[in-house]
Amino acid sequence: MRQIVTTGTGDIDVLKIEERPDPAPGADEVLIRVRAAGLNFADILSRQGLYPDSPPKPCVMGYEVSGVVESVGKDVNSSFIGKSAVTLTRFNGQSELLVVKAAQMFEKPETLTFEQGAAIPVNYLTAYALLVVMGSLHAGESVLIQNAGGGVGLAALDIAKKIGAETYGTASPGKHKFLTQRGLDHAIDYRKQDWLPELQKLTNGRGVDLVIDPIGGAHWKKSYAALRHTGRLGMFGVSTASANGFSGKLKMLKAAIQTPWFHPFPLLNKNRGVFGLNLGHMWHEPEKVAVWMRDILRGVEEEWVRPHVDQAFAFADVGKAHRYLEERKNIGKVVLVP
Repeated sequence: MRQIVTTGTGDIDVLKIEERPDPAPGADEVLIRVRAAGLNFADILSRQGLYPDSPPKPCVMGYEVSGVVESVGKDVNSSFIGKSAVTLTRFNGQSELLVVKAAQMFEKPETLTFEQGAAIPVNYLTAYALLVVMGSLHAGESVLIQNAGGGVGLAALDIAKKIGAETYGTASPGKHKFLTQRGLDHAIDYRKQDWLPELQKLTNGRGVDLVIDPIGGAHWKKSYAALRHTGRLGMFGVSTASANGFSGKLKMLKAAIQTPWFHPFPLLNKNRGVFGLNLGHMWHEPEKVAVWMRDILRGVEEEWVRPHVDQAFAFADVGKAHRYLEERKNIGKVVLVP
């Protein structure tokens, strides 16, 4: 089988397509023929040497795939063979063949393409945990989605609209029309203006009930300032540190220095909450994640979950895919297809 291997730390030239032996499923596992694998910003940071959870290099990244079950291990129901599935995986997803625990696999809805299937696990589980589980967003409340045009951003917009919340989103102006058509109530251009005064103007100075922010560093301080009383800030990434080589390490250090400290007393006085999410640290909670995933897949059937694939790149074009995502050209998900 072929795999996308991150051979070292650096620019896109460290990404190589390599042949590896075909895997075989163990006692409680299934073997999936991958039709599409998700690309996430964690993959970019891993290549740049800025992702602490990355496996040692050389490594194969990839947290999510969709494909067809090719064989099953002992004690696994043989009726799974031939079924289309979506699954989470702790790396190795960017491969032609993948072995996963049968419990991590979910049947792909027939209405979704394989590319759309690969766009669900990471983005929608992240958004679901941020808005529903930890953010406790309710109908009639308001949410600011930072980087609203990204994969998590679009997933969060779907979920927020289902809940009945008023939605605000920061994005470059070229993405505003698309986001408005997807149901975003208020699009804010963060490139040509300071988004915080604009948000305050749109909310009559009150702020919002929930902010989800993948940018990190000093940006979290501004997002915290955007909260009204009983507001919550959900932090789930540090994309501001993205850069190759020594520049990336400097940006990560700068982000760490600029990250605000949230002391309990100001939180008490302002009636605000702050929380963080790292989906990659939820592997010890498979039952909990499975509940979220089943709710999301029901959302596909009910047509309020609408995964949007911006582009699908062939494995051979993985460097172009990395560059495309790194430069934030995408609206929604970028996937890789063998």
